[in-house]
Amino acid sequence: MVRCDLVIRNALVFDGTGAPRRLADVAVSHDRIIAVGDCSATSGAVEIDAAGKAVAPGFIDAHTHDDRAVLCGPECLHCKLSQGVTTVVVGNCGISLSPLVRNTRPPAPLDLIGDDAMHWRYDSFAEYAEEFRRQGSAVNAIALIGHTTLRVREMGDGALGRAATEAEAARMKERLAEALRQGAWGLSTGLWYPPANAATTDEVIAIAEALTEAGALYATHMRDEGDAILEAIDEACTIGRAARVPVVISHFKCIYPHNWGRSVQTLARVDEAARNQPVAFDVYPYPVSSTVLLPEKLRDDVRVVVTWSVPHPEMQGRDLDEIAHAWGCTQREAAERLLPAGAIMFQMSEEDVRRILAHPRAMIGSDGLPHDSFPHPRLWGTFPRVLGRYSREERLFSLEEAVRKMTGLTAETFGIPDRGVIRPGAFADLVLFDPATVIDEATFEQPTRPASGIEQVWVNGESVYRHAEGLTGARPGRLLRNPRLR
Repeated sequence: MVRCDLVIRNALVFDGTGAPRRLADVAVSHDRIIAVGDCSATSGAVEIDAAGKAVAPGFIDAHTHDDRAVLCGPECLHCKLSQGVTTVVVGNCGISLSPLVRNTRPPAPLDLIGDDAMHWRYDSFAEYAEEFRRQGSAVNAIALIGHTTLRVREMGDGALGRAATEAEAARMKERLAEALRQGAWGLSTGLWYPPANAATTDEVIAIAEALTEAGALYATHMRDEGDAILEAIDEACTIGRAARVPVVISHFKCIYPHNWGRSVQTLARVDEAARNQPVAFDVYPYPVSSTVLLPEKLRDDVRVVVTWSVPHPEMQGRDLDEIAHAWGCTQREAAERLLPAGAIMFQMSEEDVRRILAHPRAMIGSDGLPHDSFPHPRLWGTFPRVLGRYSREERLFSLEEAVRKMTGLTAETFGIPDRGVIRPGAFADLVLFDPATVIDEATFEQPTRPASGIEQVWVNGESVYRHAEGLTGARPGRLLRNPRLR
């Protein structure tokens, strides 16, 4: 009899590749899967009878702002573990905690991940990585370096409104190269936001040249997701070609009512580009977005709900239009009085969301904002919503394909070895769920309700979440280094 640490018996195994489900046992020793199939000759220190429920690779959240959340204990990651997420991609939209030290609140949108100077204390990515190692985390993470973070470091808060000089871009390139040598996975931009939207394409290319030798990748919150979205896709692909690296387009969408339906065009543009270069994208399963409140971006045809406000915390959860009416002013004037603040924007169509979700390149990313006091429900509900609503109930795609979009496809796109799949030798990041009941419970009215149907979660072979008891308190997560640098 072979002894191991864990055997999950009689499970419907979804292996993350899109292959058909099969009834099998999964055996785990230390942090690795050692067998998948008939494990009757194997006994485990812990044995679980799955009774025909599903086992999948732990879900990989392709787009997060969990840079600080991964450092502040398992309780900060309840929103992820209760969904079955075991690995997160941090540093998106040009926003990363390192390399930047500040003694004042940073400009938006950097304040989404750290609103106090105490959070901005990592002068290098190596210091951030050491903090991750010292604190431990309940999930694994891979980290991108934010272009906006680099800009604010090199150009100060004056980064708003102007392009970098050649010397400033050269220093940002060197900072990025240093972070890549220390294990960062790539560069992200947030060209839609004020601290970065004055950056030229040439500026980004000059910085992104550091990615080429490191074998890293480029992820982008594009310059425009509305009227000029096709041009923005072209710009993202131009940067990727110039740096000779893969491109990941963040939270792929079409915003504003007059652009609804244009996903037919935008997906075709991505497919056309992908014939000549690697291009991928992530998407969240909601027709509603969320970020910092930017008065200059307001529109009369888009409903806005306030998620937080520093000077007026009592306004969280209320419609901006309602606040403006109560204050006897315009929406823009109300927004300016609320700053710094965050918002939810009802600006996409369900038809576009469904079309984008169903595309074979679509990875699933929550884009959740863990420090919002009244968050978008995607923070707690993204992955069960894909499984329960879009796969089981609406049959937009098979459960095998849903799992692939959350696991194997993401691991392949980002180049994460031995994760996102169930096979012997792979890391034991696993989620046990009930395919008949799994569903998101978080709503816009009650956005922090945990999902139903996620029964147990393991990270590197250690139990981190059990639905009946909640978090275990274990911190087996690892900050994964870009394997191409080893």
